[in-house]
Amino acid sequence: MGKKDKRQELPPVPEALAAAAVDAHTHLDACGAKTAEDVREMLDRAQSAGVGRVVTVADDIDSARWAVEAATWDDRVFAAVALHPTRTKDFGDEDRATLEELAAHPRVVAVGETGLDYYWDYSPPEPQQEAFRWHIDLAKRIGKPLMIHDREAHDDILRILDEEGAPEKVVFHCFSGDAEFAKSCVDAGYVLSFAGTATFRNAKGLREAAEAVPLEQMLVETDAPFLTPHPFRGRPNQPYCVNYTLRDLAELRGMNVDELAVATTATAERVFGLEQG
Repeated sequence: MGKKDKRQELPPVPEALAAAAVDAHTHLDACGAKTAEDVREMLDRAQSAGVGRVVTVADDIDSARWAVEAATWDDRVFAAVALHPTRTKDFGDEDRATLEELAAHPRVVAVGETGLDYYWDYSPPEPQQEAFRWHIDLAKRIGKPLMIHDREAHDDILRILDEEGAPEKVVFHCFSGDAEFAKSCVDAGYVLSFAGTATFRNAKGLREAAEAVPLEQMLVETDAPFLTPHPFRGRPNQPYCVNYTLRDLAELRGMNVDELAVATTATAERVFGLEQG
């Protein structure tokens, strides 16, 4: 038998952080978790790297149901529920009613991921924008943060937030803008969450944004199983890999990694209302 392709292997588990970190956006189901045992195994691995809590995020209705259930299996797991913008072409009343019910669950800490995606053509802009407005309203009605997916849609995202009136807490998941767009978001009071993409050496504008954002408006995430941080780009991702992102961003910002872990964890606790870990 030939050797296993390195690109299919998980990166090594790094040395644990001294301060507990939070993965502010992951997809445990897409990482392969199905059962409570699977979830516990993934969280144990994360905890061994100093990543003590995660927010697992839904992108469709079935995923939303699973995320809420998974958040009841393990105290280290919280959930966010919404319909991903690329799936909004047939967003009907039944889906809305289901999401409204799930979003009210006490283990759900955000409405997301919702927003706009102009990169893929699975759903036209009009239903995406209509669904985004609905999710904004839901977040405001239930008093939970709005978790935004923004892909090649910066201007429309900000415009719709302005038109609808943004919820009190807004998180730009996997922030993808440059320093100028980051400043616009920070000035509006929004929180920016940085994934492995911010560690990519060819992402100059994004790295400038990650260097400049105030710590009290900064989160870190994996978006696992996607966007594995440098130097393991292209390999599978799991929540423990937020450790690598923290180390890279701390070096970029010229600070101690544990100081950055403490700061981003404090932001996560404040934004999502997480129990102290």
